[in-house]
Amino acid sequence: MKWTDIEDIAIALQEAHGEVDPRKIRFTDLHRWVTELEEFDDDPARSGEKILEAIQAAWIDEVS
Repeated sequence: MKWTDIEDIAIALQEAHGEVDPRKIRFTDLHRWVTELEEFDDDPARSGEKILEAIQAAWIDEVS
């Protein structure tokens, strides 16, 4: 899974951290949780605010 796999990441985060409200997550935690996903295989330094915002939005959509 790469940073560009926004939907897949959102689904994996929901499965791993379903108790968390994705609207209230800090980007530092979000970044860490993405890089800790077992399926994640990308350079942690390649993310940025836009990617994290897109992941957060997709995660919010996933729980809505």
